[in-house]
Amino acid sequence: MNSIVAAPPRAIVHRTSGSRHGPITRLMSPGDLGQLCKPFVFLDRVAAKADAMQRGFGMHPHSGIATLTYLIEGQVIYEDTTGQSGTLPSGGLEWMQAGNGVWHSGRPVAGSAMQGFQLWVALPTAQENAAPHSLYLAPTEIPREGPARVLLGQYGAARSRVTAPTGMNYLAVQLQENEHWRYTPPAGHSVAWLAVNSGSLDAGGNVTAGEMVVFEESGAAIDIVARGATSFVLGSAVKHPHDLVMGHYSVHTSKAALEKGEQEIQRIGALLQQEGRLG
Repeated sequence: MNSIVAAPPRAIVHRTSGSRHGPITRLMSPGDLGQLCKPFVFLDRVAAKADAMQRGFGMHPHSGIATLTYLIEGQVIYEDTTGQSGTLPSGGLEWMQAGNGVWHSGRPVAGSAMQGFQLWVALPTAQENAAPHSLYLAPTEIPREGPARVLLGQYGAARSRVTAPTGMNYLAVQLQENEHWRYTPPAGHSVAWLAVNSGSLDAGGNVTAGEMVVFEESGAAIDIVARGATSFVLGSAVKHPHDLVMGHYSVHTSKAALEKGEQEIQRIGALLQQEGRLG
């Protein structure tokens, strides 16, 4: 009788603690691990005490990408040039699909400590110079499947409300001590990584708070065991097939697309300057 042998879990092939700048740790950039993890090309972890980031992030531009800001703790006052503004609550997310060009800002509510992640996603050619749009979701609007909140894509029966490019999942996961969780990615998701916010876990190697690991490219599952109460984010995707052509705040697939996006950024910036909205 033939027996079916299950494929071994994915192995960790890269790990980093990133570079820390005050309360922000840059774990991935387009010039380093973003080349391995694309369409995920940039990841910042924010861990700020109350009033440590009073100024926040003033109006700044993007093109060619989408940003997803996920708040684990804290509240952020936001504004963007698609016309939206308000306060993002703890546990909520901001999806800003910059497309051909957008400016946005965010700062913590006074007295609020802040924890979370900001992710950049490289857009496909059909969307990198399209009109921008944004979406802000409260915690109750983020679906859950087991221990995972589905920020992008679909996991089990839970599907994100964010209209993102196809072929990617981004999950926020909380596990209790010694809890085991297996993530089986959709077909074609050869890219996979995770970053721990608090606690530690075993995923074929120990990963502690503040670390990011990249898994080998394959279709295999990822086995995780929490070592104490642990929270982390995990991304998986079909690999972005294009080169990353980078500007200061932008990532595109070609020099021509980048130039088009930068022209739109400059046009919007000039209007903001006239309106007195830039410092």
